[in-house]
Amino acid sequence: MLALGKMSRSTYYYQLKRLRKPDKYSEVKEEIKKIFEHNNGRYGYRRVHVILRQQGMTLNHKTTQRLMASMKLQGKQRRNKYRSYKGEVGKVAANTLNRQFEAQKPFEKLVTDVTEFHVCNEKIYLSPVMDLFNREIVAHNISRSPSFAQTRAMLEQLFARLPKDATPLMHSDQGWQYQHKQYQCMLVKKGIRQSMSRKGNCLDNAPTENFFGRMKTELYYDKEFSYQSLQQLKLAISESVKMLSPTLIQFLQLASNVGYFSQYFKITAISKSDNSSSKLVKSILAGFTGS
Repeated sequence: MLALGKMSRSTYYYQLKRLRKPDKYSEVKEEIKKIFEHNNGRYGYRRVHVILRQQGMTLNHKTTQRLMASMKLQGKQRRNKYRSYKGEVGKVAANTLNRQFEAQKPFEKLVTDVTEFHVCNEKIYLSPVMDLFNREIVAHNISRSPSFAQTRAMLEQLFARLPKDATPLMHSDQGWQYQHKQYQCMLVKKGIRQSMSRKGNCLDNAPTENFFGRMKTELYYDKEFSYQSLQQLKLAISESVKMLSPTLIQFLQLASNVGYFSQYFKITAISKSDNSSSKLVKSILAGFTGS
């Protein structure tokens, strides 16, 4: 038989020995499956890898990817989004932010946008404001239509949380809401400087786009028909905003990096901020430091 298959005797016995050898990744595979199922199939190999590292399993991210592929486990993928651009209907601001997404203090740099959800043959729209200091959603509004009333309500919620001495930069795309004269006047009255992405360049507002994509991947895609009403979806979105603000995975990734201690003081500063996410961050820090 070996002669017919043109296989040497040593190769045959080598492969036979490998088949009898126990799988060294059996425990890891079992843990990967638990993590994947616990998160309803939402997590891809990157986030599964971070959780494995936090559980004390020393594993390369490529190994995690290979094992998940062998188990046919794949995180959910993103889809297209709603676009509010309707041409130049007002004054377009310069791209002052210029992809400088790092902030040194709360309410220094803010980003906003609008996204759309379909359910029960109807639509609802989410308009959030993200603080680039710690990626917290500091204000948001959910509406049946992407009207200026929604944008105004979102701004009023933001103004209620805005510190008196804050003069943040507010970045958005060139959507018609942000070119609206009343919107721009409301910003000026609060001492907020306006910035806009370049035309057709979503990367200029990457943090918001990433937030929308992650939220929809975990909450909405492949689950549209599971929601029985708009109100049910609204509640789910509100809860998702709390869970993804700030995203737990970002802190886990910081701690799993080689430069963990260089990031420690930055995370500690976040945990001491006045933002509503401080309790979540403190609990993460407690797990990292063992305190």
